[in-house]
Amino acid sequence: MTLPTRLPLLVLLLPFAAFVVLAVVAPLRRAGARAGLLSIAAMSVAFMAALVAWVEGFRGEATWSWIPSDGGPIATVGVLVDPLSNAMLVLVTLVSLLVQVYSLAYLGDEPPASLGRYYTYQSLFAFSMLGLVLSPGFLQMFVFWELVGLCSYLLIGYWYQRPAAARAAVKAFWITKLGDVGFVIGIVLLWSATGTFDFGELFARAQEHALAIDGLGTIMFLIYLGAVGKSAQFPLHVWLPDAMEGPTPVSALIHAATMVTAGVFMVTRAQPLFALVPDVLILIGWVGAFTALLAATMACVESDIKRVLAYSTVSQLGYMMAAAGAGAADAGFLHLLTHGLFKALLFLAAGAVIHAVGTNDIFRMGGLFRAMPQTGIVFIVGTLALAGVPPLAGFFSKEAVLSGVWEAHLTVPFLMLALTVLLTAFYMFRVVFITFFGRAFEAGHPHEAPWLMRGPLWLLAALTVAVGIRLAVGGGEHEAPGWLVPLSLASAFVGFALAWAMYQRGLVDPATFSTALAPFDFLARRRYGIDALYAGLYRALVLGFARLIGWIDRYLVDGVLNVLSALTLRAGAGLRGIQSGRAQDYVYGVAFGVLLLFVWAQLWR
Repeated sequence: MTLPTRLPLLVLLLPFAAFVVLAVVAPLRRAGARAGLLSIAAMSVAFMAALVAWVEGFRGEATWSWIPSDGGPIATVGVLVDPLSNAMLVLVTLVSLLVQVYSLAYLGDEPPASLGRYYTYQSLFAFSMLGLVLSPGFLQMFVFWELVGLCSYLLIGYWYQRPAAARAAVKAFWITKLGDVGFVIGIVLLWSATGTFDFGELFARAQEHALAIDGLGTIMFLIYLGAVGKSAQFPLHVWLPDAMEGPTPVSALIHAATMVTAGVFMVTRAQPLFALVPDVLILIGWVGAFTALLAATMACVESDIKRVLAYSTVSQLGYMMAAAGAGAADAGFLHLLTHGLFKALLFLAAGAVIHAVGTNDIFRMGGLFRAMPQTGIVFIVGTLALAGVPPLAGFFSKEAVLSGVWEAHLTVPFLMLALTVLLTAFYMFRVVFITFFGRAFEAGHPHEAPWLMRGPLWLLAALTVAVGIRLAVGGGEHEAPGWLVPLSLASAFVGFALAWAMYQRGLVDPATFSTALAPFDFLARRRYGIDALYAGLYRALVLGFARLIGWIDRYLVDGVLNVLSALTLRAGAGLRGIQSGRAQDYVYGVAFGVLLLFVWAQLWR
């Protein structure tokens, strides 16, 4: 192994080592803050190693046989190091590190054993996502893919004593598993047709036009279904808003660098294969654009600050997928990276607000900028980045996505994304005006968060600005129609102006506006009936099937066993009556039995 592969492998193994130590050494895990410090120390070193790998531009691959066979290994494990994985290593380790530091203060009131459990899960979560990022083939990626889903389930349901959190964790688990079924079928079919899971070999064949196999479109569609579940694309987006029942730092990690980015990363990684099936790419583009618009409309009527950000994540994931579907996977991946910074910033800032006022309801907040100016400033920086205002990072990645979709001649998806730009600015500034500048409400005792929480906020805000400036100076240029930037900025300004007129100046009555758009308002507040449809199907099919199986178990399986046991008991009761307890009677019985056997043997000669 060379340094370009050893260093990323170290990045992968450090959080795993922290997980193993915390899982095995129970006294350390139950120590709470000390468990957190161990996890933070491991993640700090992992981040520095990832940063070196990214700055040096390491490339390489190291693999070992996993499933051997006579004709060579069926599958391998190892690390694949390239610019794509290097950038993700930095994002995952950075956000994980900041979230873990932030959590020391945010979850400071948790019992030590509970806090230790939290950091154990956090270390496993980081290891799982890093393993997915470094996977050299589909099989290893699927193993870590499932580990990421398991960790999300554990962390969303961290407060498992709360019924809502337990339900949200189960919902996330099952909804994502629907997509995962397609994913595993797809990679098995791909292996059966090609004989390999390895990306290098598959991509080489794709470049040489040697991957013309029957049913490749169906195979890649099935693989895409895994991304639909993980990256919350329509119609499997319903789990992500409910995942807000977990601690806010968990939400930041899931939305910025781990769970939901896994699907976008997988589609980006497998872009050479998706490029062979243009029909599937077009479907990805359309679904992504529709998801972006649908989620944005629901964010416009949501009153829970974390759910607004959750719908925003679904919407931005739609942007990334639309870019991938348009053949502009690089633009979608750039948006994944920039979004990871400012979405982590927004969630952690929202956590600081919730920590101060004790509620998620924006209509129970108000006037917080006076009491929490630092939190207000960083939240506004994140909002401007999400709305696509230059020179912040989100502007350049969003423009690259819109440009890619337009150049692919996906006109209707482009129009949906352009409308989403307006809605994004509207719902985010709606939160800003109500929460930080609206009439003060009596909810908690507003105060700035401790420095363990504010430090990560300022660092993320600075990175959001710095990355934007870097893109503006040297890396943000892309070919695009001259009218695209003015159109995008005008859309964002209209959204801002509408939010300002409605929620800051009171020039437009929100109730009147809702009445004017009554059908859309009615549907958006009820999530377009999609959650209700899933709930109905769950009750009718899953619970109905469970009741049928329960009836069979109780009345057929248990019934047969109960009848047999009853007959056995009755036979035993009958035999019990002929037991005298005298040895001579038993001798006579044995002699009589032997005589009968002798007679039977003579008759059958």
